[in-house]
Amino acid sequence: MSKAIILAVDDDPQVLSAVRRDLQERYAQEYRIVASDGGPEALEAVEELHRRGEVIALFLVDQRMPTLSGTELLVRAREHYPDARRVLLTAYADTEAAIQSINEVGLDHYLMKPWDPPEQTLYPVLDDLLGDWTAARPAPADGIRVVGARWDAASHKIKDFLTRNQVPYRFLDVDRDPEARSLAAAPGEVDALLPLVFFPDGTTFAQPDHRQLAEQIGRKSEASAAFYDLVIIGAGPAGLAGAVYGASEGLHVAVLERQATGGQAGMSSRIENYLGFPNGISGADLARRATAQAGRLGAEILSPVDVTSVRAEGPARVVTLSDGRELSSRAVLVASGMKVRWLEVPGAERLTGAGVYYGATMADASSYRGEQVMIVGGANSAGQAAMMFSRYAEQVTLLVRGRSIDTKMSQYLVDQIGATDNIRVLTNTTAAELRGADRLEEVVLANSESGQSTVEPSTGLFIFVGAVPHADFLDGVVIRNARGFIQTGPDIAAPGSRPPGWRPDRDPYLLETSVPGIFAAGDVCAGAVQRVATAVGQGSMCISFVHRYLAAE
Repeated sequence: MSKAIILAVDDDPQVLSAVRRDLQERYAQEYRIVASDGGPEALEAVEELHRRGEVIALFLVDQRMPTLSGTELLVRAREHYPDARRVLLTAYADTEAAIQSINEVGLDHYLMKPWDPPEQTLYPVLDDLLGDWTAARPAPADGIRVVGARWDAASHKIKDFLTRNQVPYRFLDVDRDPEARSLAAAPGEVDALLPLVFFPDGTTFAQPDHRQLAEQIGRKSEASAAFYDLVIIGAGPAGLAGAVYGASEGLHVAVLERQATGGQAGMSSRIENYLGFPNGISGADLARRATAQAGRLGAEILSPVDVTSVRAEGPARVVTLSDGRELSSRAVLVASGMKVRWLEVPGAERLTGAGVYYGATMADASSYRGEQVMIVGGANSAGQAAMMFSRYAEQVTLLVRGRSIDTKMSQYLVDQIGATDNIRVLTNTTAAELRGADRLEEVVLANSESGQSTVEPSTGLFIFVGAVPHADFLDGVVIRNARGFIQTGPDIAAPGSRPPGWRPDRDPYLLETSVPGIFAAGDVCAGAVQRVATAVGQGSMCISFVHRYLAAE
């Protein structure tokens, strides 16, 4: 297979020569570098490359060109290569145009000229963007193949696990794909217990569990040591931030994640308001970058592992896993986040995994091309999902219990939804019943204002009705409020008093629980502001309190 292309465009021969030189030095082994000296010429090249079936991974285009500006070129090129990453080369006077093109063409980055030295200014930007592009590419034909049925709950769990862990795969539906039926019935293969997962090295699993898949795709679930300075429970934004700062400051850190790094934020199709990403960033990209950063700094990330209990045993804090293994540490940071709240209406449990799902991925959205989809919820997660599905589905219906989506949803999402023709918002409306034989076919909608019920067809219902704190493994260990959220710092006890059984001659630190040495950060904490930036801030800040605790101990 031919190499993917990086296309550089600039009408200044000297600048174009410098760009081509720097790109060749860094990327020539993995990519083919193509250079063009003007907008019209570049557009012709793009059209010809598309006709030949070539792949463009990244455009690096000058903004200020005669006849066809960089922004105009990227708008036209997007018709042929919508998934390619787009970078604009600008002068100081072009900054406003570059910012405007973020909205016009989904610009990924803009770079000021000159970009010397490239090791500091050019390569880090392109490395990140090419990494994002590679992670989002479909699996090659000889990659991982999942053979199953579209409406089979077990098949969906396998696809969901691989997607959350950002592992490319091809799904082959036994009801539609002759190759799938052939693989399922091939002589010498395992019995056709769907789903089947075929790996490029010849390994085949029938109905594998997550642990088997994790080992095969290179995830680590066995700890390398029995004792750590800090064990972090949960690898969402708070846990990963804690891992980055803890490991960078010399702590021996283990991170325990029950599903996939990134947590709920990792499932977000687009985070528009996270500082430093003017074009927004997908939750998957943010999770991938943070995971790589934590690992590079020395944190040990174990996944999938499920924590069942935590206890204090003298100076040690002991974490017990679902398989009976135990990890000991000097301190524990609980950043386990939230778990979904189930929709309790007739048909929901029976059809879960067969048209009814909690959360959604881009793979889910693309599988509903041209169909009718419903989203339940009125907060940001539901709004982001609605925008994601609108790119594929014929119509997306957003079911909102309240009177308006303005109440819990960020204004930028409200505006985007209002400007999207194939999104319909039904307020004062809930899903009262889900119907279908072996998959979702109809949804009974109840309007609380009129009291009327209607029945509408739908092949997919994606639920975002809130979540509850994932902290049951701390029952009887730390103080939690009536809703199950962990209380920390001054919220544990009244001013001037100490929690029951508290031994140190000090008050609990700001993010410390009622047990010394057990800290909490992120959405699992009482009173948490459920924003990615807040979780990252708390996870980072918590490390300073861990250091103070360890120094005192």
